[in-house]
Parts: sequence; C-alpha cells; structure tokens
Amino acid sequence: MKFTTNRSIPVASSGMRAMLLTSLLWMSGAVSAQVSLQDLIKADSSNWFSYSGSYGAQRHSSLKQIDTGNVGTLAPKWIYHLIGSGRQEAVPIVANGVMYVPQANEVNALDARTGRLIWKYQRGPAGGYNRGLAISGNKVYMGTADAAVVALDARSGGVAWETKMPGPSARYQGGAPLVVKDKVIIGAITPASGTVDAYDSETGKFLWRWNAVPKPGEPGNETWTGDSWKLGGVPTWLSGSYDPQLNLVYWGTGQPAPDFDGTVRPGDNLYSDCMVALDPDTGKMKWYFQFTPHDTHDWDAVEVPVLVDTIYEGQPRKLMLQANRNGYYYVLDRTNGKFLHGSAFVKSINWADGLTAEGRPIVVPGREPTVLGNKVCPATMGATNWPSPAYNPDTRYFYFIAFEGCGINYKATDKFPVTGGPAGGSGTGYVESPDEQEQWQAYVRALDATTGKLVWEYKQIGSHHYGPGVMSTAGGLVFAGDMQGYLTAHDARTGKPLWHFSTGDIITASPMAYSAQGNEYIAIVSGSNVVVFGLPDRAGSAR
Repeated sequence: MKFTTNRSIPVASSGMRAMLLTSLLWMSGAVSAQVSLQDLIKADSSNWFSYSGSYGAQRHSSLKQIDTGNVGTLAPKWIYHLIGSGRQEAVPIVANGVMYVPQANEVNALDARTGRLIWKYQRGPAGGYNRGLAISGNKVYMGTADAAVVALDARSGGVAWETKMPGPSARYQGGAPLVVKDKVIIGAITPASGTVDAYDSETGKFLWRWNAVPKPGEPGNETWTGDSWKLGGVPTWLSGSYDPQLNLVYWGTGQPAPDFDGTVRPGDNLYSDCMVALDPDTGKMKWYFQFTPHDTHDWDAVEVPVLVDTIYEGQPRKLMLQANRNGYYYVLDRTNGKFLHGSAFVKSINWADGLTAEGRPIVVPGREPTVLGNKVCPATMGATNWPSPAYNPDTRYFYFIAFEGCGINYKATDKFPVTGGPAGGSGTGYVESPDEQEQWQAYVRALDATTGKLVWEYKQIGSHHYGPGVMSTAGGLVFAGDMQGYLTAHDARTGKPLWHFSTGDIITASPMAYSAQGNEYIAIVSGSNVVVFGLPDRAGSAR
C-alpha cells in the first residue's frame, strides 16, 4: 500500500493510516520529533536540525567516532532513491532518529538508522529545486515551487498550515527556511526584487518583509539612477545564519538586474551582492556590507555566512566569514558589519587590484562585458559558489570549494531594453575561456580563518563546474564531494585524502553527519539518491 500524505494523492483510511504510522514510528525508535528552541541553539551534533547544521552555519560536527584512524573502513549503510528526481541539491535534516529529505514540493521522512520510509508528503508535481528544510517543535517547514510556505506535522506528514507568499508572480527559489524563535524566515524573489519574509511558526501568519531593492524615499534608492531600481533583481535564494546573543539574522543577496549590462543602472545598486543583518522581530536592517558594488559579472553573495567567535588581532571578536564569488575572502565584524580583512583566494583575478581599507574593490577599467566578449577572471560561475563552506574550531581553518579559471562575458546588445520585471532578461551570456590554461578547475581549499592564508589545497580532478559543499568533524576530517560522484574524506590539518567512495552520480549537495542509537553516520545526496555511510557494525549492535 502506498502511504503518502497529500490531499491530491489517495491515502490509506484514517484507521489504517494511524496504525501504519504508529508501527513505522515504533520501528524507527522515534515517536516524537519535538525540537525546542534551546535544542536549535545548542545544536547537539547527534542531530542535524537545519540546512547548515547550526545557527552559526559552521557545518562542523562534534561527533568523532569516525576519525582519521578508522575512516578507511567507512562503508555504505543504506541508500534511498528520490522517485522522479533529477540532480538534487538538498541537505537532509535529522531530528531524534528521523531524517527528513526534500525535493521540489516533496518531503520524505525516513528512519535515519535504516532508510525505511515513514511518511511522504507531495504537493503536486515536482519542479525546480529545494535545497533544504527547517524544523521546530513538531513541525517541519518547507518553501514550495509555487510560492507557498508549508508546515508539516513532523510525526505524520500532515499539513499543519500553508501560507501563500504575498505579492503577484512571486516564488521561492529553493533555499531552506530558517526558524528563529517563533518565526520562519525564508528568502524569495518577487517581480520587484528579492525579499526576506517572516511567518509565524505556529499559525503561518505573514509577519514582515524586507525588500532587497529600496524604493524611492528609502535609504539606498539613490544608488540606482532614475527608475533603474524597477529592474530589480537581487534574489535572496539561499538561507541565512543567526546569532542568538545579538539577535541578528544574516542573509546574503544576489546580483542586480540586468546581470551583465550595467549601463542601464549606474550606481552601486544597493542592496545587491550584500550581506545584510536583519532584526528577526521586525525585519529592520541593522547593517549591510556590499562585496561587489555595481556588479556586471553575476557575482552574487548568497553563500551562507559562517559565524565564528575567536581571537582576532589579540582581541575576542564576533566574526563573519565568507569566500565570495568575486575571488576575495572576507572577514567582517558581525556586530556592525565593519570590514576587517580581505584577500584573494584564487590565483587569477583581473577585474580588481585588491580592496581598499574599507573593503571596496579597486576596479580595473575595461573588464565590463561587451558585445564582442570580454575576458574576466574569475569566471561568472564564481571563484566559489553557493555550496556551503565549513569551519573547524579545533584547526581554526575555513574549508570550501574554490574554482580557478576565467570566462568570456557578452553584452547582448549595445542598448538593453529597460522592460520586463526583475531584469527583463540577463542582458548577456558567458562561456568558459577557450585558453586551456584558464579553463575551470575545482579545488578543496583550507584557509587560516582570520588571515585568509592558504594552508592546503586538493585538486578535484574532473570537477570543472560548481560543485558541492563541505563539512568538517571533530574526528579530524573534512568531507567533500565532486562532479564525478566521489565523496572524499580529507585530513582536516593537511588535506591528505584518507578515503573515497564513488556514489555513481553527480554530487551537487553538501554532506552532513548525525548519530542514531550510538552509531555515527555521514550522509550525502548524490543525483537522486540519499547515500548514508557508517563504520562496520560493532558486535552486538542492533539493526
């Protein structure tokens, strides 16, 4: 019997459904998904409560059963196939022995120990991307491809509430929601601009919206000449981070529109390519930092920012770290957005001659896209991209996927038509550089988190476009996938590869870790499959 929960799909009778659900939950060893706000703040590593694993988005697990000494014995424990799925970018979440895996308009709840399906929710046909979910209390939250936020009962998959996003023709771009106190916060795009929206986590009531493109009379609108602000863009298509002590949510924003024709939008084009700090209670912006003013190369800043409390130049500081698509690594003071450090993390940068003391790029003239094409390094795909970085508090290293290479950027016409909503089109295209020495190549890199100095790198042979994120563990490991479908475990201090496994399909998601009944696991979504790894079974361990 197919057991699903959705009003548009036949389901079992209520009595049979309850019996099946009770049986399956008993087999999974989890009868309650209750996750408190303190649980989210504490972020116990036996669970993986959010897209980034914790509010600080360090993607570091304190689990250390799997370490540098035994990782060579890591083996697949189970595989779950996402039916009807293509290449997936999701990061599963785990709460109290249950794994929740999304794809577009769908959630699968699995026994995290065996991969057995507990329940499945589907909202119409799949389409687009869904990169992750959020959980709080007994509810799992997702954004849908048709611009709704849905809260599901984590124990049954039943719909607790759903709220259509306000505004015409709006859509959620697949980024995972972030639950902060009593609010579900999610990024979106509307015809006017990208937004960050907040909903009441219990009722689904729409509470506030922050618009990434300021309207006339609002601070920042003067950075868009004339009516060019109406072209909009600035999508907020990934997730954010949160500091409970400062009560600030941090969200990265995308590129202005049109992406590559800056002649129709003179100015810095705030708040494109920015990191913004928002008050989660009101949606009011507290500060911003712009990485690439007047971007004409599509170098958005949506990569989830990493929050670190550490000593910086002899003083304890609350830092924010981001490797940006424009090729520079940034360290900011997250209390006020002050620029502290910036340095190049790729060898080829030809669009800027460094950064000023305030962190503003020193732009090299003549690198704008042209009708005939103009070479820019790094390429529009970015010196890194949206897949998540990680930070290990033991090594104090920042780990991420970097891309060397250049591209050729084109303007579509000499005069871009100022019509058509958010961008009216991108205004151009781009291709990989034809020079063999400038073609795209992925690396796993480790930087000293406070200085940006390269500590080690590992060349991912055969990976030449985008790539998955990374995760570090207290077992001294860094896990990274690649385009060839290999998941590799590296020594966190040296980068030496200690183990690898071919999953059989392209990996464009980030790995995560959790434990269940005393056993620790590493999980990755590869293509349309969830693949879970663990150490060999211990004598007497239960299955």
